[in-house]
Amino acid sequence: METVMDTIVDSLFCFFVTLGAVPIIRCSRGTAAEMVAVKLDKKLRENLRDARNSLFTGDTLGAGQFSFQRPLLVLVDRNIDLATPLHHTWTYQALVHDVLDFHLNRVNLEESSGVENSPAGARPKRKNKKSYDLTPVDKFWQKHKGSPFPEVAESVQQELESYRAQEDEVKRLKSIMGLEGEDEGAISMLSDNTAKLTSAVSSLPELLEKKRLIDLHTNVATAVLEHIKARKLDVYFEYEEKIMSKTTLDKSLLDIISDPDAGTPEDKMRLFLIYYISAQQAPSEADLEQYKKALTDAGCNLNPLQYIKQWKAFAKMASAPTSYGNTTTKPMGLLSRVMNTGSQFVMEGVKNLVLKQQNLPVTRILDNLMEMKSNPETDDYRYFDPKMLRGNDSSIPRNKNPFQEAIVFVVGGGNYIEYQNLVDYIKGKQGKHILYGCSELFNATQFIKQLSQLGQK
Repeated sequence: METVMDTIVDSLFCFFVTLGAVPIIRCSRGTAAEMVAVKLDKKLRENLRDARNSLFTGDTLGAGQFSFQRPLLVLVDRNIDLATPLHHTWTYQALVHDVLDFHLNRVNLEESSGVENSPAGARPKRKNKKSYDLTPVDKFWQKHKGSPFPEVAESVQQELESYRAQEDEVKRLKSIMGLEGEDEGAISMLSDNTAKLTSAVSSLPELLEKKRLIDLHTNVATAVLEHIKARKLDVYFEYEEKIMSKTTLDKSLLDIISDPDAGTPEDKMRLFLIYYISAQQAPSEADLEQYKKALTDAGCNLNPLQYIKQWKAFAKMASAPTSYGNTTTKPMGLLSRVMNTGSQFVMEGVKNLVLKQQNLPVTRILDNLMEMKSNPETDDYRYFDPKMLRGNDSSIPRNKNPFQEAIVFVVGGGNYIEYQNLVDYIKGKQGKHILYGCSELFNATQFIKQLSQLGQK
């Protein structure tokens, strides 16, 4: 544990030296995040005190001088919100991370080749593996990674149509260039078209890049769509949103768990864990046995539940359950434009759910601390200022002004759902900047595995 903590502290220390700024640190009490905060404060303090060898003087401070205010570092513990990492999501980047093999901005896809008439006993054809890089250079990815999936499918279709129109224009100009006859009309038309063709040819590299990106996102989005349809992920997403926002449920949880067509055993386990974590009161033993039986029949591993039970009993003593805001998604009926027959994506049966902005626990905590709001959730957060000569422990902030820059760091792992939620939150705050970091970035499958291991111990 000490080694893990030291690695996190050293990494954060290097990060702030590179940034050229000494942060003001806030963290929750009695958690791993507090251990990191105490160690980081000590390390920063010792470095600042040694004036001759301090890393925060001279040239290194150049980066931080543009902003006259110091950044806020909010250290939170994964324990404050265990439901979000398990949540089935609906935005493009988070979906890619959840259902595909996505690591370090590269997504690996297996292309399924059609069933071929191979002689009996012949070796099955090997699946083609393709990898795509989803980088900041990819304009479509930058624009749509935070969009709801149906919107992404529609945008891919629109991009494809606009590309085809440009391609047709080039073909049309080429055919006109073969004009016969010397009449004046043809000559003037020719010179006019020559200019057009020249500009069309000069835009060819751009057009080819556009085609590459369209193909890339068609393949990635199609792979995601296959998972959504096969596992009914839209149903899971909508149902979990209702559980987390405490709205009335239209069908019973047991029905979904018992439905053989609804998702994988892991999907069912994720749904049940979210229900268990979000419930104000844990289900009675009799109900729990009923759920356990249904989960076992569905092929679920119950180890994660063991850990969540222990965690909930412990968290109950410590504090009240986390609330997730009281907003819900509103279904918009089935997709309109994307469902036309010419579309690449057959979205029939997939709900077009529109996301309403709601702040997740991490975003809410950041908002309270960044805007200096008084809130029982964050009032007892510890306050560290490494620049103060004497480190006196208190939760009373010396700085009364709202912060312009903040870094959120989750000890225990983060996910793209939280990241996207923070991105959406900061869009409405002009001139403010947020960075999101975590000790590891995992998807729900990896998180379930961790919970399973913890449940075995």
